[in-house]
Amino acid sequence: MKMLPTELPGVVFIETPVFADDRGWFMESFNEARWHDSLQALGLPRPRPVVQDNPSCSQAGVLRGLHYQQQPHAQGKLVRVVKGAAFDVAVDIRRGSPSFGRWVGMELSAANRRQMWVPEGFAHGFMALEDDTHFLYKTTDLYAKDCERSIRFDDPALGIRWPQTAGAPRLAAKDAAAPLLAAADLPPP
Repeated sequence: MKMLPTELPGVVFIETPVFADDRGWFMESFNEARWHDSLQALGLPRPRPVVQDNPSCSQAGVLRGLHYQQQPHAQGKLVRVVKGAAFDVAVDIRRGSPSFGRWVGMELSAANRRQMWVPEGFAHGFMALEDDTHFLYKTTDLYAKDCERSIRFDDPALGIRWPQTAGAPRLAAKDAAAPLLAAADLPPP
């Protein structure tokens, strides 16, 4: 497992070894002990255990996010694409953080098999780049509707450079109505 730190402290891109031959390929996408050891080697804290696994399927141009949950159900997310491709984004929403309001993004795809670790204190979103994109989230807390929050994907203060698509991104009503970062109900510092 190769951990690639980003400019946002705590957010990590992950490349996992793939073993391939003429029959196909195999990879270990998650091993808790190796996961914890790899984060510790970067000086990052051990996350809470993974307690929920969520798949989603999206058509090209669908944008989901920017989502996060408040305490007591804040979530860290280990995400990857198992079919198709998506542009994946994490935004630092920790008030007082030197990187508050900054973002990182990377294409995750079935072909590149990369993953992204998005710890608690960050909003997360992605845009599907292909039809029938299957996205998988491993989370460190359960989904709690009353703790769910979101931030506008196109907030000018964030300046996220989403990939260009034919037409406007396709959004859920709750994402289209999300507040800007300045008005968002953010976690306490």
